[in-house]
Amino acid sequence: VQLQASGGGVVQAGGSLRLSCIAFGRTFGSYGVGWFRQAPGKGREFVAGINRNDGSTFYGDSVKGRFIIFRDNAKNMVYLQMNSLKPEDTAVYYCAADAEGNGDMWTDYDFWGQGTQVTVSS
Repeated sequence: VQLQASGGGVVQAGGSLRLSCIAFGRTFGSYGVGWFRQAPGKGREFVAGINRNDGSTFYGDSVKGRFIIFRDNAKNMVYLQMNSLKPEDTAVYYCAADAEGNGDMWTDYDFWGQGTQVTVSS
């Protein structure tokens, strides 16, 4: 499966953005999907994940209560709604997918999109 992330941009602190991840080549609903981010000089951080079977969601501690991951299987899309953005949310955001399930480690995922830049100004 090929993934393409989009929706990044520049936003002021406290604002919102919605990232999109579209899948090509396979039915997205059969994959667990995760969002990760990487800030300059830092490692890849887990942001959010959605289960392929029951649609259950889970989040990294730094975004709980502010970000929401959801999917539209009919459109082969997964979204990341980001609210109450902070300057520390600035990073390149990646969507990832795996046919076996998903977790909160980047090694849990076999397929990756190209990343989209999110910049939050103070």
